[in-house]
Amino acid sequence: MPFVPEPTKHKVKAGYKTLYLPQSLIDAVDDLAREHGTSFNNVVVSMIRHCLEESTQEPD
Repeated sequence: MPFVPEPTKHKVKAGYKTLYLPQSLIDAVDDLAREHGTSFNNVVVSMIRHCLEESTQEPD
């Protein structure tokens, strides 16, 4: 199933981290954000949540 960013939610308590990313990755995330009408940050947070959820699911 292709990745789809979560809908933008109301503000929640958050922290601040700096990430150094290759420009090609930044461009790809920006493209996804534009395609889905959301922010770079929302795409990154959605991807992290998606990966964490998948890594904690039991295999079929």
